[in-house]
Amino acid sequence: MARAGDPDILSDFIVPPNVTTVDATGTPNPPHIHPHASELLFLFRGTLQAGFVDTTNKLFTQTLQAGDIFVFPKGLVHFQYNANTQIPALAVSAFGSANAGTVSLPNTLFTTGIDNNILAKSFKTDIATIQALKAGLAPKPSV
Repeated sequence: MARAGDPDILSDFIVPPNVTTVDATGTPNPPHIHPHASELLFLFRGTLQAGFVDTTNKLFTQTLQAGDIFVFPKGLVHFQYNANTQIPALAVSAFGSANAGTVSLPNTLFTTGIDNNILAKSFKTDIATIQALKAGLAPKPSV
């Protein structure tokens, strides 16, 4: 007999502290993965481009309208983008686990101290480009 349980039942009923909020039109939720769960996104208002890349590097993308649903498979790189500069999009996501986990690719690659030479060779670019990417993602000083 197998049993499954939720280690923290409260997480099912409260908003997690790392909830993603995109406050402006014309902004992305950058490429990221959820290593422990699939994601179901429901769009309430506006339009949103949603997409993911499968394990054969095929891009699946769709422009969602209010009322549309999109599923992101577990562990695959995916993104959302509100290309509309006039109307903010309003969406909610549900996950197949109370602890889906989130790995933001830009932050993971460019803010964790991976050597510039390794990144430059991996992306077939120069160190100056890598340094510019790192500078753009660096935490902003608090005011």
